[in-house]
Amino acid sequence: MSSPEIDSPSQRLDQHFHAMLARWTRSLSVVSPALALADWAAHLSLSPGRRLELAALAQQQAAELVAYARDSWQSADPPRPPLPDRRFAGPDWQHWPFNVMQQAFVMQEAWWAEATRGVWGVDRHHGELMGFWTRQWLDMASPANLPWTNPEVLRRTATEGGMNFLRGARDWVDDVQRLATSAPPAGTEEFAVGRNLATTAGKVVWRNALMELIQYAPQTPTVHAEPLLVVPAWIMKYYILDLAPGSSLIEHLVQQGHTVFAISWKNPGAEQRELGMDDYLQLGIADALRAVNAVVPGRPVHGVGYCLGGTLLSIAAAAMARDGDERFASLTLFAAQTDFSEPGELGLFIDESQLSLLEAQMQQRGYLRADQMAGAFQMLRSYDLLWSRLVQEYLLGERPALNALMAWNADATRMPARMHGDYLRQLFLHNDLAEGRYLAGGRAVALSDLQMPMFIVGTETDHVAPWRSVYKLHHLCPAEIRFVLTSGGHNAGIVSPPGQGHRHYRAATAAPGQPYVAPQDWFERTPVTEGSWWPAWIDWLAGRGGPRVKPPRLGAKAAPVLGDAPGTYVLER
Repeated sequence: MSSPEIDSPSQRLDQHFHAMLARWTRSLSVVSPALALADWAAHLSLSPGRRLELAALAQQQAAELVAYARDSWQSADPPRPPLPDRRFAGPDWQHWPFNVMQQAFVMQEAWWAEATRGVWGVDRHHGELMGFWTRQWLDMASPANLPWTNPEVLRRTATEGGMNFLRGARDWVDDVQRLATSAPPAGTEEFAVGRNLATTAGKVVWRNALMELIQYAPQTPTVHAEPLLVVPAWIMKYYILDLAPGSSLIEHLVQQGHTVFAISWKNPGAEQRELGMDDYLQLGIADALRAVNAVVPGRPVHGVGYCLGGTLLSIAAAAMARDGDERFASLTLFAAQTDFSEPGELGLFIDESQLSLLEAQMQQRGYLRADQMAGAFQMLRSYDLLWSRLVQEYLLGERPALNALMAWNADATRMPARMHGDYLRQLFLHNDLAEGRYLAGGRAVALSDLQMPMFIVGTETDHVAPWRSVYKLHHLCPAEIRFVLTSGGHNAGIVSPPGQGHRHYRAATAAPGQPYVAPQDWFERTPVTEGSWWPAWIDWLAGRGGPRVKPPRLGAKAAPVLGDAPGTYVLER
């Protein structure tokens, strides 16, 4: 079902009411969780066996907690907790009574996690919503979040005479003021695009209403003949791939002798409200390819896409294959989904009820605000991105210094209303791309038309594009696929320069015609390699990048130099 056309006074009234409701609820549907609660409660009431199981689990947990509390009281050495949890791994949490408090909380979480799944008749989406929202409510009641039940806060307070609270209060006031004035987070003033972020030398060689194309200056006497075109997601600034010297993937590519072009998307406002996915295909990838071909004529191009930029690149490549256009020599996709049937926890925010609020609000404003998307990501990892940070800053009085990746994350972008609705409905909600219904230029595209070799990267702890979802391209496309699973999450797993510690990856190639291997089987049979995956990709590209030639000049007659990198669009706020 698509959003209704606004062609009558009654529909305009509904739209305005939904937009007003979205402002009250911070764009979160109240109907969707209510439906999930009703579905779960009704079916649980009709499942006496499941209720007996949950009662038995509660009784078992109570007995374990009592025994643990008794042993903790009587023993000088803290016993091993029944349910160890990384959030309470510190030594202060292992002593009575705090160990009993944290175990009571962890057991309650475990009970509710069990209670919200496996109930006969409950819709899967509703069951996942119940599990998600119960976790959110329980997270707020964690003993770590209260100063009088957090032993680390109590110890810090005793040691410093309460100065941690004074520092925390100061930081809280500063954060509130920044929020009220839409100022960036504290510490971002230490970073600036073009000064210590996005500093790889290059020139803007194309600009239109939607993007700037940057060509990076060569850093080697000769380069591989075939250039690379980098397509970042339009929901983020491109320079996560040119983060800072030493941690820039684009810099690394240029240093290895590749000619690199990168798209820098415009930060849209209300005037771009009608830009849709087809506009991103035409004004984005199609125009970029024409400019690349003007600078490096007669050579195929290696496409590189990150996150939704990789999804967009897949659509463009499928449309080109449909039309007999063979300019892409290979595709590399970083944490990019093409099948959205299992999009992970982000799918919790995508149903008709939720989209109706977002679309009504975007119709009035013309775009989705950056903080709305950031808020959804925060809830997906509420402990890491919200509660632990609040405890550290406001209760312990420690404000960690921002690093380059955190500064980039704070430099968010907006999304045009039409485009955001297009991709949420067609990709996430209806999964049109994987099922052959997606229209590009008015005609359907099929991923099965892709024949070029592919290098696909998934990350182990990705909450945005779960690696098993990224892996699904194996049964959608007959091409040769080199699949890499790397440690880290959606961003840190991709920004993984050689030399960083605690990095590893798995890699294996699926040849055309090879029998399909399920994700878990692939994981278990593929050996682990220590270190960054970047060198493995560089080796893969080197075998496909053509002979070494003299570097092309920056720009061309049909793509003249318009200014220095990083350009102007990336500076828009």
